[in-house]
Amino acid sequence: MPLLESSKKRYRAFRKPERNGADSPTPEADNWRDRWRQRKDHLREYRRWLWPYKGRIIVVFLLALLGAGLSMILPLVTRYIIDDILPASTLTVDQRLTRLTTVCGAMVLLLLFTQVIDTSRSFLMSLLNAKVIFRLRQRLFDRFLRLPLNELAELKSGGIVSRLSQDTDKVTGMVQMALITPGVAAIRVLLTVAVLIFISWQMALIAGAMIPPIVLINLLWVRKVRPIYRAMAQERSEIDGRVTESFGGIRVVRAFRRERKELRDYAVAHHTIIRKNLLAEKLRLVVSTGWGLLIPATSLAVVGFGGYLAIKGQGTIGDIVAFQMYAFMLLHPVSQIVNSLSATQQALAAMERVFDILERPQEKPDRPGAVDVPSPIREITFHAVNFEYREGLPVLADVSLNVPAGSTVALVGPSGGGKTTLVDLVARFHDPTSGAVLVNGIDLRNIRLAGYRRQLAIVPQEVFLFDGTVAENITYGRRSADRRDIIDAATRANAHDFIEELPEGYDTLIGERGLKLSGGQRQRLSIARAILADPEILILDEATSNLDTESELLIQASLVDLLSSRTTFVIAHRLSTIIHADIIVVLHEGRIEQIGPHADLMTHEGLYREMVERQQRLFPETAEALQWD
Repeated sequence: MPLLESSKKRYRAFRKPERNGADSPTPEADNWRDRWRQRKDHLREYRRWLWPYKGRIIVVFLLALLGAGLSMILPLVTRYIIDDILPASTLTVDQRLTRLTTVCGAMVLLLLFTQVIDTSRSFLMSLLNAKVIFRLRQRLFDRFLRLPLNELAELKSGGIVSRLSQDTDKVTGMVQMALITPGVAAIRVLLTVAVLIFISWQMALIAGAMIPPIVLINLLWVRKVRPIYRAMAQERSEIDGRVTESFGGIRVVRAFRRERKELRDYAVAHHTIIRKNLLAEKLRLVVSTGWGLLIPATSLAVVGFGGYLAIKGQGTIGDIVAFQMYAFMLLHPVSQIVNSLSATQQALAAMERVFDILERPQEKPDRPGAVDVPSPIREITFHAVNFEYREGLPVLADVSLNVPAGSTVALVGPSGGGKTTLVDLVARFHDPTSGAVLVNGIDLRNIRLAGYRRQLAIVPQEVFLFDGTVAENITYGRRSADRRDIIDAATRANAHDFIEELPEGYDTLIGERGLKLSGGQRQRLSIARAILADPEILILDEATSNLDTESELLIQASLVDLLSSRTTFVIAHRLSTIIHADIIVVLHEGRIEQIGPHADLMTHEGLYREMVERQQRLFPETAEALQWD
């Protein structure tokens, strides 16, 4: 079957380095010194994160130590019962029963106390993890919200979600995995070995002989399984991103009949993960087999040698039973120490991914001495602006433009001419490579970004609505608005009538991305959202492109009143919608080709007149609107 062959090829490619005698390639192998220095920096940063909770960590550690110490008592008490109470010929039956009952009762109380301590420790650890993970996720989410747009595009949605969920979970568990668990386990091992030596150093040697094989088996397993888990985590992140992308573009998927292709890709990716998971399970079974042979062999050796010592009069039955119990108690902490190494490695890898994001600079940090946005805004000026997304590939070249407050500026021209980039500079999604964008003569980079963005609203061509009610989407830019303001904004955007026809009116849930609404309805909600925000600067990117002719005419009428008191930048391909603009800027290959009002541009030969005449031929119904005589 193609599915199996495809996933098999991917699996074989993953196993190829291992079969050639090398471990799976890892970044750590390439420049381990730099990675180690970076990891130390991350550990210091993580310690700083944990410092406010140092008291809680100390309490948890002390409780874990107390529980470990109390667990050492039961085998000694068992030895006492077998050697000193049961065979005591100097005591009567009633005396032995009384002593046995007393000791067992005391042990029950001790076990209950130990359980209370362990439960308290677990709860405090969970509470500590919850506090740390909330703080870390909140900080990480805030940094994602403020990262430059190009970095967010590189991360993709799957990478963002995996860092916020899986990686933060692993990072916050490092206190338990890297400190408390191995620390307490090491103390358990030392206490157990000390008690074993106290009882019989000969049997202690036999019990201690099983520690090196256990460590070796687990270390080999960790070394083999670590790259498998790393690869599985990476593929899950890619799958999450692909799923998000597929359902975000579900209309395109269905329109091009790609459901089977998306399903196949999803199945192949998961099938590959299953193969890798089965490989990890095979390795686990090898370890389990080793344990299955080692434990009974150790138990048999302890019983055999203990019996020999008992026969020779150098030991007791109680010694043998206590040794058996301590031998089993020795296995668990040794395994915990080795496994914590693997878990700590995974947590360190996750920590690198998390702190790598936290160390990145935010989108546009305010400069020292930045000022509040001037109010009112009197003019926006482009002074010799050049911009490049990639070095050597200019998108805007030597753009100079003065826009008085209250003006409507229409940006027209062939696709790729720089129209969207220009309004992105107005919104300060990017900064000029050279030159400056000035607001009232102040460089936009010297104005506090948050205050400036409050004076800005955007109606994009690709409308994005959130999974909530109609009212919540309209008030996204102004949460304090009351229902009267919401209805007024919807009415001015020609949206009130269709909203009233929805099942719950303004309280209707519109679904993720507004899929329950038509394209024109989503566009009108987006316009209502911008109207309600009441900005000084408005950006309309093909704001009426998804509307039918009747709705477009109604909204054009409402926008005349809306735009009259605002500085507006309009990107338009349908020139009939912008003939009343105060300034029309014709952009071609990143440069201003022409500039002026519609009537003036039509009196000169040039790109704008060619565009108008072309649209008159293609769309005769707009010919009258585009007349200039």
